[in-house]
Amino acid sequence: MAQFINAKEDLVTEAIDGILAASGGALSRLDGYPHIKVVFRTGWDKSKVALVSGGGSGHEPAHAGFVGKGMLTAAVCGEVFASPSVEAVLAGILAVTGEAGCLLIVKNYTGDRLNFGLAAERARALGRKVEMVVVDDDVALPHLPQPRGVAGTLFVHKIAGAMAESGADLPAIAAAAQSVIGRVASIGMSLDTCTIPGATKEDRIGVGKAELGLGIHGEPGVEQVDFSTAMGAMTTVVDKLRNHAGDGTTVAIVNNLGSTTPLEMSVLTQGLAATGLVQHLVGPAPMMTSLDMHGFSVSVMDVSSEELAALAAPVDMPAWPGLMEMVAPLVVALPDGLSPIEPIPSQNERTRAIIENAAELLISAEGSLNALDAKSGDGDTGSTLATAARALKGNLDKMPLADLTQLFPALGDALSQTMGGSSGVILAIYFNAAGDACANGASVHNALMAGLKRVSQVGGAKVGDRTMIDALAPALEALPQGIAEAAQAARRGADATASIHRAKAGRAAYVPEENLKGHNDPGAEAVALLFDALAQQMER
Repeated sequence: MAQFINAKEDLVTEAIDGILAASGGALSRLDGYPHIKVVFRTGWDKSKVALVSGGGSGHEPAHAGFVGKGMLTAAVCGEVFASPSVEAVLAGILAVTGEAGCLLIVKNYTGDRLNFGLAAERARALGRKVEMVVVDDDVALPHLPQPRGVAGTLFVHKIAGAMAESGADLPAIAAAAQSVIGRVASIGMSLDTCTIPGATKEDRIGVGKAELGLGIHGEPGVEQVDFSTAMGAMTTVVDKLRNHAGDGTTVAIVNNLGSTTPLEMSVLTQGLAATGLVQHLVGPAPMMTSLDMHGFSVSVMDVSSEELAALAAPVDMPAWPGLMEMVAPLVVALPDGLSPIEPIPSQNERTRAIIENAAELLISAEGSLNALDAKSGDGDTGSTLATAARALKGNLDKMPLADLTQLFPALGDALSQTMGGSSGVILAIYFNAAGDACANGASVHNALMAGLKRVSQVGGAKVGDRTMIDALAPALEALPQGIAEAAQAARRGADATASIHRAKAGRAAYVPEENLKGHNDPGAEAVALLFDALAQQMER
């Protein structure tokens, strides 16, 4: 898989320098590349307790992204998923530790424990006051003698960081950190593994499966479970955490493990809110990632009022999303005048049958229109039309089917509410203009032509621009000769778009010409399909 890197061996040092370049001077590093990679606060006041953490890279923004006022003093970075050396950790301790001492916050991995632990011993031999705490928050493997340290480590960073910033001494901070560790529980779930730079991606998670309890270095999880929905995934995770949340105030960190989209993370957060497990939230955000892993983790902790205040204390690092209270969605009524006037329902079996037939056609053509749109757009034309068609079918009993002067604008209003993107707006303009013309005495044909004229005026598209108008305009012009003639004209117009290699309107205008050659415009194709279906229905 292609990645935006230069040389694999320079990946971490170049990434660190990118972080420093974007810090506005708030961060510095020690001159020890490539073996010593230490990021620390510029102008650090050594009269306060220093907090040092770190570990392998690949978990960004952890750990360097949390160096700053109110959190870490320094981060010691190893190569991707590799613990930093003893010398690198010792360099970090010596660079930031004054008389107040230093607390090392270490995740429970063998390499980190050994290297940070030996560095602490050597620093003490040099006269520094150093304490070390080990975070073991992962509850995926409950019988493991030494659980892993994962995203719950961030609770320790933030609470200990707030205490250090306020001037607390080393014993108090170390004791508080140890107390936090005893109450934090985390577990993750992923749909895919991560891609280690320069290595072949492991493909161990099957289709329809998710891995529960995998580590932040891509280690296999405790089990693979069936996956169907975000709510199901979150419920599974919460079930593993529920016994670790008490009856007090519970805070959750909702962590993006790397490549889960913000949209997905928000859906997962909604699922967490629905469980009622937590009262406060940090995230959702990428905080302790596993490169590009498509997954998430949840860390929970019951907090005291002092710890809640420490988590809420503002910091300058953009990687820390802040603490928010978990609340039910606040819903405000629509402003007056926004909702359309509800039409008076009326029945006309012939009109109903025409609309139902058209809706069924669009629903059945969803897949083929999406495939066609994928050649020139984002592959959603079929879904957009099908969604609107389903909604329209469900609302036919409320439609004024016996009165075209009301039906046309009612169709426009319905489509504008159920059809996403520009399509809904275009059709709303079309049917409302047709309704205005019909109310002023125009025939059905002239009313439909008036709608076409208005769409062209507002949208700017005309025949030859590779849009639905390429099929709709000739169909309406041929309509006085009969619906069969109109259907044939629509088909010729839609097929002609395959030879239009440069779109002048719509989303296809941004697509390279090669992508358009030989493929009908999906909007024009939908119009042609509709007229063909209407012609067949009228002939029966």
